[in-house]
Order: sequence, then structure tokens, then C-alpha cells
Amino acid sequence: MKKIFILILFVLSACDNEQQVQKNQSGQTEPQFVILALGDSLTEGLGVDEKDNYPSILQSRISEKSVKVINAGLSGETTSGLKNRLNWVLQQKPKLTILTIGANDAMRGIPLDIVEQNLNEIIQEIKNSGSDVILAGMQIYENLGKDYVSSFKDIYPRVAKKQEIPLIPFFLEHIAGIPKYNQSDLLHPNAEGYQIIVEQNILPIVEQYLKD
Repeated sequence: MKKIFILILFVLSACDNEQQVQKNQSGQTEPQFVILALGDSLTEGLGVDEKDNYPSILQSRISEKSVKVINAGLSGETTSGLKNRLNWVLQQKPKLTILTIGANDAMRGIPLDIVEQNLNEIIQEIKNSGSDVILAGMQIYENLGKDYVSSFKDIYPRVAKKQEIPLIPFFLEHIAGIPKYNQSDLLHPNAEGYQIIVEQNILPIVEQYLKD
């Protein structure tokens, strides 16, 4: 009888341990769905507190607890520079990548055929890694001439159509050039500007993606 009692205790203990392991596994904080915010200073959040950059705000607005937004923005990044570090950032194994890149190319007057080719190659590599892509369009001031400005703007819908991916027509829509929503350079959003960008430009398309 004593041996039977000990055996019962052993079985109950084993079951309890198994349940605890299952509980620990289910309680892991490791995200199941990674969103990679990829780009330049507009993604990194140059000049604002970390909590006020767009990836942090987007994280706070997404209700699904299993989603993790990772900020992979780098100030000064160009499309060529991003190509060189793409393999490294894709080690995060994103399921969705929000790509915001190209403004620094335009500021440097990089030939537009190179910008477009780089964008296509970047997006294709991201897709090959297993991540979906949302492309954020960019526009620039007319200091480089109207032809360059217009042609630069047209790159993004053309690339999005070719790659068959969703497009945010203009990342800075609703705040571009408005002093109260930007820092003193009128190029980088302030905290209030980033709130508007997330709420009106990014969150709707991301929520629809997650819903689908």
C-alpha cells in the first residue's frame, strides 16, 4: 500500500510539473509576430524621445499582445546603405516589414533609376526572407527641380505595383511642412507629428493587414 501511495504521489507530481512547463511555455513573452520598422531617421525617430518615435507609438496602438514592433531605423540611411545591412536586420525574422527609405537618396541627388532599382531589390529580398512588405512613399521639396521631384514621387507607386504590395502614398501626409508638427528643420516630425503619422497613415493599413 505504501508503494502504491508513493507511486500515486510521483504521478501527480509529474502531471503538475508537466502542467507547469506548459504554463511557462504559454506565458513566454517572446512575440509570435514581428513587425520590422525599417528605414532612415524618420523611422529611427531622430530628435524625439524613444517613446515618441513611430515604431514605439505603433506598438502602443496595436491591441494584439503577440505583436512586437522592432525599430530598425538608421539616421542618414540611403537605399544603397540599407541593402548592405539588410541581411543583418532580417535576422529579426519579421512577418511584416514597413519600409520607409529614399529621402536621403533624393537629398543627395542620387540618380532615380538607381533608387528605384535599389527599392525593388530591397523589397524582393525582404519578401524572399518570408516577410510581407508595406511600402511608405516619400516626397521631397522642389530644390532639385520639378522634374526630379515629380519623378521621385512616382517611383513609389510604380514599385508597389510591380512588387504587388500595399502602399502608404506619403509617409509624412498631414504633417509635411507644418511647423507645429515638425522639428525646427521642418524635415523631421516632432512627438505630435509622429502621433498623427501613426494614427492616420500607418495604423489603418497595419490593422487591416493584421485583420486579414
